[in-house]
This record gives sequence, structure tokens and C-alpha cells, in this order.
Amino acid sequence: MKFNHLSHHQSGFTLLEVLITLVILAIGLLGLAGLQATGLKNNHSAYQRSQATLLTYDMIDRMRSNIVDITNYPSSTSVEADCDTSTPCSPTAMTKNDLFEWNSTITSTFASGAVGSISASSGIYSISIAWDDDRNANTANLTFQTSFQP
Repeated sequence: MKFNHLSHHQSGFTLLEVLITLVILAIGLLGLAGLQATGLKNNHSAYQRSQATLLTYDMIDRMRSNIVDITNYPSSTSVEADCDTSTPCSPTAMTKNDLFEWNSTITSTFASGAVGSISASSGIYSISIAWDDDRNANTANLTFQTSFQP
């Protein structure tokens, strides 16, 4: 009876193939994890941009509904909850209340350091929200700004 001595010399070769396959699979899974992390970061950034858009247009609607006192929105230094639901508010009190609610929503929606601002020039109002998108707690690095004319 003859034995094939060639197969005896190749023992352990499949173990090497399995180890190489595991290394390639591990590298692929690490790449997938990195891709997932990047996707989550970009998704959160898009969410924050959407929120900035909504909050900016919310303030535009508030300003247009209080057209009598619209010129005081950019210059108002007093931001407080001045209105309640039982009595009507004066236009000035509504301005203060709108700014209070808007700033509170910005603070609760974004991480610390988010700032909303309103400016006016030649009858055109600009509203902007700046926030720290890369979450390094330095300064705001993204700004959404829109302008409108009442």
C-alpha cells in the first residue's frame, strides 16, 4: 500500500489561511465601524442644521406676527418671560417674551455656546444662529443665517 507523503508535508497550511482570513475580516470590520461613526457624526450635523433652519424661521414668524414692535427685536437687551396666557401682552412685552423663548430653545437644542442674533439694516432683518458643530467646546464654527423684509 502506498501512502501519499505529499499531504503529510502540507499540514498546518489551512490554519495559516484561516489566520490570514481573520486578519482581513478584522480590518474590514474596523473599516465598517469607522464608516458607521462618520455616518452618525454627519447625521447629527444635518440634524443640527435642520434645527437651526426651523428656529430661524420660527423667529421670523414671531417677528412678523408682532409687526408693531418689529424694530425692537434687534435692539432689545431685555430678554424675559413677560407674557402669560391669561392677559394680553403689549407689543414690547411680546418682543421680550419671543426673544426669551427663542434663546431658551436655542440653548436646549444645541450644545453650550450656541448663540442666536438678530440685526437690521435698511429695513432688512438678518437672523443667525451660530453653534459648535465639531463639539470641541471652543467657538462656534457653523452659522445659519437668513434675511427677510417684513
